[in-house]
Amino acid sequence: MLGIAKKFFGSSNDRKVKTFMAEVQKINALEPKFEALSDDELRMMTQTFRDRVEGGESLKKILPEAFAVAREASKRVLGQRQYDVQLTGGMILHEGGIAEMRTGEGKTLVAVAPVYLNALNGKGVHVITVNDYLARRDAEQMGRVYRFLGLEVGVIVNGLSQGQRQMAYQADITYGTNNEFGFDYLRDNLVYDRREMVQRSHHFAIVDEVDSILIDEARTPLIISGPTEDRSDFYKIVDGLVKELIKDKDTYELDEKQRQALLSELGSERIEEMLKEAGHLTDGTEDLYDPLNVSLVHHVNQALRANTLYNRDKDYIIKGDEIVLIDEYTGRMMTGRRLSEGLHQALEAKEDVKIQPENQTLASVTIQNYFRLYEKLSGMTGTAATEAQEFLDIYKMDVLEVPTNRPILRKDYDDEVYRTFKEKNDAITAQIADCHVRGQPILVGTVSIEKSEELSEILKTYAYKVETGRTLKAEYAGREKEAQKVGDDAYDITYATGKGIPHNVLNARQHEQEAYIVADAGLPGAVTIATNMAGRGTDIQVGGNLEMRIERWRLEQRNLAIEVTPEQLAAKEAEFKAEIVVAKEKGLAAGGLFVLGTERHESRRIDNQLRGRTGRQGDPGTSKFYLSCEDDLLRIFAGDRLDAIMQRFGVAEGEAISHPWLNRAVETAQKRVEARNYDMRKNVLKYDDVVNDQRKAVFEQRQEFMDSNDLSELVADFRQDTISDLVERFMPPKAYAEQWDIDGLDEKVKSILGLELPLHDWAAEEGVSNEEIEERLNEAANARAAERLEMVGVEQTRNLEKQFMLQMIDMQWREHLVHLDHLRGVIGLRGYGQRDPLNEYKTEAFNLFENLLHDLRQNVTRWLMTVEFRFQAPPELEMPEFQEIHLNPGTGENEMANPMAQNPEGMLTGDDRAKLPVEALPVGWERTNRNGDCPCGSGRKFKHCHGSLI
Repeated sequence: MLGIAKKFFGSSNDRKVKTFMAEVQKINALEPKFEALSDDELRMMTQTFRDRVEGGESLKKILPEAFAVAREASKRVLGQRQYDVQLTGGMILHEGGIAEMRTGEGKTLVAVAPVYLNALNGKGVHVITVNDYLARRDAEQMGRVYRFLGLEVGVIVNGLSQGQRQMAYQADITYGTNNEFGFDYLRDNLVYDRREMVQRSHHFAIVDEVDSILIDEARTPLIISGPTEDRSDFYKIVDGLVKELIKDKDTYELDEKQRQALLSELGSERIEEMLKEAGHLTDGTEDLYDPLNVSLVHHVNQALRANTLYNRDKDYIIKGDEIVLIDEYTGRMMTGRRLSEGLHQALEAKEDVKIQPENQTLASVTIQNYFRLYEKLSGMTGTAATEAQEFLDIYKMDVLEVPTNRPILRKDYDDEVYRTFKEKNDAITAQIADCHVRGQPILVGTVSIEKSEELSEILKTYAYKVETGRTLKAEYAGREKEAQKVGDDAYDITYATGKGIPHNVLNARQHEQEAYIVADAGLPGAVTIATNMAGRGTDIQVGGNLEMRIERWRLEQRNLAIEVTPEQLAAKEAEFKAEIVVAKEKGLAAGGLFVLGTERHESRRIDNQLRGRTGRQGDPGTSKFYLSCEDDLLRIFAGDRLDAIMQRFGVAEGEAISHPWLNRAVETAQKRVEARNYDMRKNVLKYDDVVNDQRKAVFEQRQEFMDSNDLSELVADFRQDTISDLVERFMPPKAYAEQWDIDGLDEKVKSILGLELPLHDWAAEEGVSNEEIEERLNEAANARAAERLEMVGVEQTRNLEKQFMLQMIDMQWREHLVHLDHLRGVIGLRGYGQRDPLNEYKTEAFNLFENLLHDLRQNVTRWLMTVEFRFQAPPELEMPEFQEIHLNPGTGENEMANPMAQNPEGMLTGDDRAKLPVEALPVGWERTNRNGDCPCGSGRKFKHCHGSLI
């Protein structure tokens, strides 16, 4: 019944897409109007739209015209006109949804219209990409369209200064990676001056390869940390013991499904003996699991994980003298990313590279909670439908599949399953050789660097003999069936033979050349091995990529210091176009791009991304996966059972089994892994959500501190609350006077408020209440605060209050994060007591946050009431050999003739300062902020220059 309804009325996705198609017709109807405008008139439309938005008109009403203007600008600047389906994808992005579009459908161009429309209100649009290369490339290419229309474009990449980042964020449109945006957000919440912040509001973001960023990257939070003590020798000692231990496989248990490694009972006994013999157990303990050895147990477990679960050239590589993690979904190096809780140090000890100190968390946020800051969030990718529920649950984004511009002609074959790696590799190399000889480009997808390099080594020495054609012998002309029965002798068979197949390898080691390698993957007979094809950002076009060929040629000319004229460039472009046409005909005649998967990935999305590389824009193509019972996915979930079935049915060596049921079985295993990974991400998010409200409250409080020039009221409230807490603690409301702890109160009043008061006399007064004593304490504390204000000065006091507030809230927040990390590590044990760990975590985290606020109030009060201030003239500065000129901003005259500048170096000595009155300052200078620049133009702070007089 459902199928009949779907046939007549279309799916939910079809109906939604159809409504957008109706809007596309309106945009198309406007095309002649904007085609008739000059470049200047088209550019003027941006200001017209902005005026209408400021006047209260909604973006939805402006959408058809804005999209039409953006398309016309794309035609004029890039020579590319958005297809109707691209405009549909653009409207999905504007609505805050996810546009699933096949590879080769031009997703980069899809974003242009919605970015332009949403940039009109001046709040800024962020376009998130998966790496710096794509951020730079898209900002440059698509930025030409935006600049043509009068908008500013910025790009955020690693290595920019603070000023450059501020300028990039002030632009109408800002490109960058998710890590750069997330870390800038965290850094903004660690600065002490609002002017040092770089980001504006989180208005609208479009995430390219949205599944890679919001799903795959979301398993690891973004953390800014600072170093702790160096314990490199300790890590090496533990690593050596664990390496010796795991030689016996009975000493540990490995759960590859859950990615866990645990010591067995035998292993625990052995490691305890080894640690005892080496003298590494904490003094006074004999048991490894004594509470005093909890840190030691933790590092033993991390060393065990590093040596059993993490594999070189799959999970990480060694570059120089450091461990660089590999993103399992993109195959890219994650430079600068480190595993937490000592695991990265355990890997460094394992590989005997320099061990970096462990870090203390200063600020952290999950990818999910960072992107949920945006008022409107959207994304695009070629593979999101399999994770649609997660996108809806976490980000409130619907996934809509956008139809392709042309029908898909790709043929997807059933998987071929072999018994062993060797049999599978033999079949793979035979298929690669066949494609190479016939001139069919082939893209080979592997799951790790190690596997790609293994296959590369096989291809370098592979001797092949590939059948290229059959000619029927004359005596069998017209009798093909009979000839087939007789055998191959009835044919004249031709072969191509050779040794070694030329190929390119694309993995984390070739990160910098990836665009050129991908661009050449469509050449006839080209063989390209890639660890992963997610978010490569460059199309594989059968016959070659014109744009990349021109870019490479220009780079070669530049390296040879040859100036390229426009005429030479046009001639070379025509030459390349002609070559590409011939190469494309040859590649398509051979069957188009062949995509070969050497293994199924844990996620169906990654397999679909690989498959989606062929059959772009109506081209023919082929895809097939080759599996073996020894592959990780099959081995973990069904390897033994499948191998037994193949033996029972007598599958000979080198033969494969293939069936749609087998495909479904593999897909079921992938779904189970995806569900487990989703649960992991959801679990991380549940716990981070508990902290997220606290994080927002702390960050908002910090910004209020920074924005305020006078925190005296808040300081007074803190002081009053602190006194109230002390009185309540030592003089409980319902206690008798005899039960009051006056000694304890007196000690705290001295240490926190710096007051010597006759508390015992007050308490001895007949009929005195705790409220009255609290009132007297407040009066005494306020009097002391007033004295300190007069002694220090109003302006200095306000500055000190602000600095103390910011420093203390940061210190308390850092300690709070450490406590939460420790709590998160042990809260799961509450489950053994039949209590929900998450609810327990919420309760404990709330109590810890209450303690944070209490400690903040008390510590700020103690600092401001007890710290001694000593003011002295700044030390004399060594002056450069040249003479400084101090100009009076009022007169423009050189002050070298002024009594204030009597010494020949242009600076006042300490003795001179002592002699000069404040009145010697030019009029108005005495009101200068002491931390601001000196009006004289020296470039120093006022307090270190002329301000040292007052």
